[in-house]
Amino acid sequence: MSALLTSNGQAAVSDVSEEPRVLMALRGIDKGFSGVSVLKSVDLTLRAGRVHALAGENGAGKSTLMKILSGVYRYDAGTLSLRGEEVVFTTPRQAMDSRIAIIHQELNLVPGLSAGENIFLGREPRTKIGTVDWKRLHGDASRLLARLRQSLDSRTAVGELSIGQQQMVEIARALSLDAEIIIMDEPTDALTDIETGILAEVVTELRAEGRSLVLITHRLNEIFSMCDEVAVLRDGQMIHQGPTADLDEDGLIRLMVGRELAERYPFIPASLEGEVMLEVNDLTAPGVNGISFSARSGEVLGFGGLMGAGRTELARALCGDTRISGGDVIFKGQRQQFSSPGAALAAGLVYVPEDRKQAGLILSHSVANNMSLSALPNFCGAFGRIRHGEEAAAVDQFVKSMQIKISDTAQPVDTLSGGNQQKVSLAKALMPAPELVILDEPTRGVDVGAKREIYLLINELKRQGKCILLISSEMPELLGLADRILVVADGRISGEFSRENATQEAIMTAASGLESDLSTSAAASNSTASPLSSSCNEMPI
Repeated sequence: MSALLTSNGQAAVSDVSEEPRVLMALRGIDKGFSGVSVLKSVDLTLRAGRVHALAGENGAGKSTLMKILSGVYRYDAGTLSLRGEEVVFTTPRQAMDSRIAIIHQELNLVPGLSAGENIFLGREPRTKIGTVDWKRLHGDASRLLARLRQSLDSRTAVGELSIGQQQMVEIARALSLDAEIIIMDEPTDALTDIETGILAEVVTELRAEGRSLVLITHRLNEIFSMCDEVAVLRDGQMIHQGPTADLDEDGLIRLMVGRELAERYPFIPASLEGEVMLEVNDLTAPGVNGISFSARSGEVLGFGGLMGAGRTELARALCGDTRISGGDVIFKGQRQQFSSPGAALAAGLVYVPEDRKQAGLILSHSVANNMSLSALPNFCGAFGRIRHGEEAAAVDQFVKSMQIKISDTAQPVDTLSGGNQQKVSLAKALMPAPELVILDEPTRGVDVGAKREIYLLINELKRQGKCILLISSEMPELLGLADRILVVADGRISGEFSRENATQEAIMTAASGLESDLSTSAAASNSTASPLSSSCNEMPI
């Protein structure tokens, strides 16, 4: 017997005294696109009653492999066996009919339809006369949502739901198929901590029912808390599959990136001479209720807090994306109230949004067009003509310095891995040479190797004297990179911590709104919790 920890810290016991039956076996799978090999002779075994992690860097081939397994792609060579018989899927419907469900990283819902209609889309229950049985549809949908601890009305339009609720609707749709094999591609990316805990409980229940689950995630703590086995893809090759208990985080990272990764959170101290670049006094805006703080050049000021606490709302107000109704913003000594993100950019302040696909990039356009979009005025000559040579040189420089993996700068952004898309979004923000950079969840959905490259980029901006506001839900990231941390709760600053007295416990207390006296919060963190260095070592990625 072996014990696994669920996200709520409880032990989930898995019997490994005898091997569970094989539900699916992939052998020697090859797949290429336009002559470029993506998967190379990949083997993968999925067993009943097991949760399998599929790990690897962005671009390693994880999503391609899962799309083959679920009938989205046809493989070039190899075999796929399901319950002991060789099968060939040419459509997703065939895989679905074989009780295989996939929850894609990108939500695939119809906003104008209700949650119930989305769950049973194309499979609506029928009455005896052939019409849709709405009572049964919404009854079944409500039961599936209740299993996911969701109290939302199944008749609510999906477009009115939060991203986390939409993700739960996607998961409910997979459960509605009564699938024996369930693939989850970054299922917790848009979930709150509470919703992630609920999902972990559901995964444990599905495992106990004998289903096989595949979890693709960049969050290493989820691999070690939720998964029985881990398979590692690197550069399109399967280099490891075995029990999760046989690895630790460092060993898993080494398998994923193919090398020892230096310190996970490289930190350089802020310049003590940095001048105040930004002053915010009693700022009020949608979701922001009287926030005050200051930030200096050459400093990383971190913003922690729970989802919906007001961090993103603060960033949008500062960059002119929402209207400020009260208070002052003083940027570089001048009182400002930017009318738009473009006006803020012209003044030297740039915001890199949390959702790079919806707000940060034009996915169908090329890498070059996306990257230079914010800096086009820099390349305009007489009569508004773009100096394309200068533009191309600037794009090439950012591609090289940020190690963006592309075949050509004309390559559409939607063909890149998540990590490389994020680097393009960052390059787009940095090409106009801003002095203050607001980074909202800059490493969400990014693998450990690309994360470290982004951390090194933050340090380089810091060396250049830029002021960086770092919003992150990953507490080790804040603890490892920030010079100071402000915690936001209910649209207000609920805690302020220096690097020396910041701890996970103190930040979580402030994020929960339990600490109103900032000085007391800092003092308490000094006396009751371990210092930053040990706190980082104890927390998972």
